Amino acid sequence: MGDEVIEQNGVELSNVEAGTGKEKIVMEEDESADDRPAWDNKIQYLLSQIGFAVGLGNVWRFPYLCQRNGGGAFLIPYLIMLVIEGIPIFHLELAIGQRIRKGSIDVWNQINPLLGGVGVAMVAVSFLVALYYNVIIGWCAFYFFNSFQAPLPWATCPGNGTVLECEKSSPTAYFWYREALDTSESIEDGGGINWKMMLCIFTAWLIVCVCMIKGIKSSGKAIYFTATFPYVVLLIFFFRGVTLEGAGEGLAFLFIPRLDKLADPIVWLEAATQIFFSLSVAFGGLISFSSYNPRKNNCTRDAVVVAIINSGTSIFASIVIFSVLGFKAVTDSRKCLQEFQDVLDTRVPGFASTNTTVTAANYMDLWGEYNTTNPAVRDFNFGYCSKEGNLNNAVGGTGLAFVVFTEAMNQFYPLEMGPFWSILFFLMLANLGLSSMFGTLEGVITPLRDAGIWKWRKEFLVVLLCVVCFLIGLIFAQYSGSYWLDIFNDYSGTFPLLIIAFFENIAIVYVYGLKRLSDDLEYMTGSRPNIYWKVTWMFLTPISMLVIFGATIYTEATRTITYKGWDAALGQVVDKGPYPWWGEMMCYVLICLPSLFIPLVFFLRLTGVMPYRGETLKSKQARVVKSGSRGAISKQNLVTDSVTSVSGSLAAYPANGVINPASTAL
Repeated sequence: MGDEVIEQNGVELSNVEAGTGKEKIVMEEDESADDRPAWDNKIQYLLSQIGFAVGLGNVWRFPYLCQRNGGGAFLIPYLIMLVIEGIPIFHLELAIGQRIRKGSIDVWNQINPLLGGVGVAMVAVSFLVALYYNVIIGWCAFYFFNSFQAPLPWATCPGNGTVLECEKSSPTAYFWYREALDTSESIEDGGGINWKMMLCIFTAWLIVCVCMIKGIKSSGKAIYFTATFPYVVLLIFFFRGVTLEGAGEGLAFLFIPRLDKLADPIVWLEAATQIFFSLSVAFGGLISFSSYNPRKNNCTRDAVVVAIINSGTSIFASIVIFSVLGFKAVTDSRKCLQEFQDVLDTRVPGFASTNTTVTAANYMDLWGEYNTTNPAVRDFNFGYCSKEGNLNNAVGGTGLAFVVFTEAMNQFYPLEMGPFWSILFFLMLANLGLSSMFGTLEGVITPLRDAGIWKWRKEFLVVLLCVVCFLIGLIFAQYSGSYWLDIFNDYSGTFPLLIIAFFENIAIVYVYGLKRLSDDLEYMTGSRPNIYWKVTWMFLTPISMLVIFGATIYTEATRTITYKGWDAALGQVVDKGPYPWWGEMMCYVLICLPSLFIPLVFFLRLTGVMPYRGETLKSKQARVVKSGSRGAISKQNLVTDSVTSVSGSLAAYPANGVINPASTAL
């Protein structure tokens, strides 16, 4: 016999389960009385979650991490982290957002005011990531606008061989570092504002502002295009990429693992943080998006579907990227060998008459034979003669999209199609970035409004936030802006995500209680969590995060933080050495600042300095028995609330009690 369901004052009550003697109290608001915005349909919601999760990190960051961390070897910790960390935390966020129907700050305040800092930390991370993430969209806009010309402006070096910086590097590298960024020699040389980049960043923020001005009513419409168009382009590039010469070498580099990399804890940290970054876990945007769902929705199925689509997109995008990079490696190797052949034929007397052909197998032997007698042979740069060497150094952060991939597209046949491929590629990147930006900013906007911090119209908050982010983001429009973006990319969205996700897991499973969570999931989805969810939430997820974080802290403490930069004289990226002291301090600030809100709010609430003026889940349940005060919660009540939450006890439902329709439980 199932649970008896009764209704009072528009509130559903799941009564005592027959024959068990166990009370299962689930209180549900009448959602028709709730003026909270809602998705037009389930497809719009799923596309928004997919668009938020699937972003530049899948096409820009994931292939780079694969290349840097052992190719196929990186896929092993990545998939393990997906199963034991990514999907479980992803599910928790969808569940609590859907059940409480509030932004991240209010969600954690209602679970336990002492944990309110978890929500504030999420808002801080979303804000910091939004600052630099939209800059990349601005870069895409710059390349998109420059793609409407043939030949493409990065197809050849300017000046007919007179620009040495370009001749020593490549047309695509020169265009990126000199024409687009006009990058300075180091982070210490700010150099003022690059007006071209400033205008592109302004354009990116203007587009985001227009798309979000009406909340999910406007961003939900835009998501139909921004979330689906990238898949169309990736499919086109897939069929073009796998038919290119050298695609097999690139795919072999991607999937054949270098297993020695698995002993490095940094590899496991980057796998874990890439899972969180790619799934957008611990940003608060997932909570905000799911809060616009009806409570009766299968969030368990949504979590698995979106997570699998996201990771599948990362791997599919890597196949596309590495097939193109394999083509570039083969082409560059052939070009390098031909250049060395020309050096030997023209600079070594009598060599041409030997009819010797330079190959990948003999070029170093030939160099060893003639380098002592001919300066041209001795000084020849073999950097591009090895296919393996090309692939080992093919991907590097921003260089993937704006240098390496553009150079590969320059060689697509027919050459007249270059602008077409470029327009498609950068429009795809911009769309990936925009769909993720919608969720990132929702992780800031929704919590501020739900917590009552912002009491005016949402449109004003959207405009104010975009203006503030643009003004702060001018640091990335400097000539040293790319160095600052690397700092934010490496430190603002990595360590803090791991810390926040750990406290999320502990707070819900051990403070709120697994039994309560199971009851809520049964109400929302119709079934209780199975053994996989219970084992990961209770043991595997928190333990794995602790081990990875501890090993990483130990490893990071033994190394000096350094950075790379462009050397105009050499025409290549070189090590610039350690950051200046203020640059290193910025790295630590970005790591610690969001996380510090967790203990700070805990201490302020515990001491009564910053009392929580609102209802906790315990106080809502207490109103079932007796109407209570909505005033400030005292230090003593906070401690009692925390102990009660950990114990998992629930207030008994009175036989003749009256439920306030505004009351809810997670």
